[in-house]
Amino acid sequence: MSTYVPDKPATIVPFAPSPKQPDVSIVADDSGRSIIALLQKAADMAKEDCARAMDLAHKLSFQLRSSEERVKELEAEAGHFRDRATRAEAWLLRIHNEVEQTFFQKKEREQRPDDHKFRLGCETAKAG
Repeated sequence: MSTYVPDKPATIVPFAPSPKQPDVSIVADDSGRSIIALLQKAADMAKEDCARAMDLAHKLSFQLRSSEERVKELEAEAGHFRDRATRAEAWLLRIHNEVEQTFFQKKEREQRPDDHKFRLGCETAKAG
């Protein structure tokens, strides 16, 4: 008998490895890590937004306090000028009254005797 010796092929093609199904716990761990990473990113963004909002709130609060102080100053200044205007009006009224008493009543006193003389003259002329 003769022994059969097969010819060796020049290249050997290995069989494809059998596809392994990934371990379920590894997939769950990867998903959990991804979810936690996304939550961490969202938390960081929320912290940044909160910090910006707080900075803006502090800035606006400072501006509001400054504006309120300025309003108080302007109200006090307006009250001061209102008082000055009231005093000026009182002085103008006093000056007006003194001018009327000094000049116009004096003229009226001077004109009344003339009017009286004029009336007497008219009555004398009518009589004569």
